Amino acid sequence: MSESLVAIDPPELFRSPAFAQGMILPEGPILIVGGQNGVDAEGALLDGLQAQTEQALRNLLAVLAEAGSGPERVGKLTIHLAPGIDPTDAYGATRTVWGDHRTAVTVLTVAPARPGALVEIDAIASVPR
Repeated sequence: MSESLVAIDPPELFRSPAFAQGMILPEGPILIVGGQNGVDAEGALLDGLQAQTEQALRNLLAVLAEAGSGPERVGKLTIHLAPGIDPTDAYGATRTVWGDHRTAVTVLTVAPARPGALVEIDAIASVPR
């Protein structure tokens, strides 16, 4: 099997430059990254969607790095947004840290478990052997 992710974009479905319809993960152990909020190392929640989204992604990248993985091995992101948050605004904030790594993405609106949280992001990634 390839060491790279393979995007699955059937020709009869819309092809987004930002996300894939499906992803085949490279061979290796699978890492499940729990939901990451926009909190700093002291647990303080940052202010605003941009700051929280960027911090949540930095937190996610830290978990990936600790496991020996990286954004290029993420097959799926799930982005949970607080009610009333425009997904377009969240996407702009996501690109700042995440860059152009295409992956399968699900975006949901949910009531946050932590008061004041505007975004939470989890991931499924492979880890090299």
